[in-house]
Amino acid sequence: MASLHKVAIFGAAGNFGTPITAALQRAGFAITIITRKESTSVFPAEIPVVRTTYDHENLTASLAGQDAVVCVIGPGGIGAQKTIIDAAEAAGVKRFIVNDFGWGPDIDGLPEFKAIHAQRRATWDHAKEKARENAGFTWTGITIGNPIDWAMGRFPLMGFDIARRTAIIYDSGTEKFTGTTLGGIGQSVVGVLRHPQETSNRFVKAQSIVTCQNELLNAFQDATGTQWEVQHTSAQTLMESGRSKFQKGVSGWVLELVVAQLFDEGRARCIVAPSREESDADLLGIVEETAQQVVLKALQA
Repeated sequence: MASLHKVAIFGAAGNFGTPITAALQRAGFAITIITRKESTSVFPAEIPVVRTTYDHENLTASLAGQDAVVCVIGPGGIGAQKTIIDAAEAAGVKRFIVNDFGWGPDIDGLPEFKAIHAQRRATWDHAKEKARENAGFTWTGITIGNPIDWAMGRFPLMGFDIARRTAIIYDSGTEKFTGTTLGGIGQSVVGVLRHPQETSNRFVKAQSIVTCQNELLNAFQDATGTQWEVQHTSAQTLMESGRSKFQKGVSGWVLELVVAQLFDEGRARCIVAPSREESDADLLGIVEETAQQVVLKALQA
């Protein structure tokens, strides 16, 4: 496959789009940011920005000459991804990185997430169909697991309240899960584009670390030089709360069930790959990180 140099990105100012855009810049790709006309997002001054309507004709024109597209739009824009895929294929784009950046197609997820997963899968299947119809169009999905440094800094329910130096440990605190840092997420996209043949028409598995709450708690305490106040509860208790909110249509159920799923003891629901060797981390150039390195990033966020 020809090299991929010119890259258009959707969602460049988002939580994951920002580090992805920065990583692409550092790696020397020619980047164009595509955004809606009404967007008020602020982008790096040195990167060209195309403001357009998200219809097939205008998107196709906006993507002319691009080698690859990275789609990292937020949940509210998932419905537009099919149109973006159609436009990319029509414009002659060679690689489309679909909007996963989550747990991928194989997660043993809770049933409450079926509708959300089905919506995402529909866009992935659409990209697959386009690739079957047009050999010049390819796709990649990037499964990252938990965006660990960003998530720990933003959601105390995940177990660590950084501001208060307190922790919630679910069950034994030993349930392992896969995490990828923001830096690793950015590098995963660079790695896909640098290895187009090896990453063509499949999901790749990114990871910076496989860890558990106890390891992270020890790392936080070492990094801060303090003994954190620890509260113990169970993932099942959180799961019951989230399911009750889901059934009543009350907000907050998504976060509670995401965390309960992460720490559902003995289920290994949130392991992207059994080992680093069985992931694509080395192919993608993602650095393996320790719990100490990850918590320092969370503390500095």
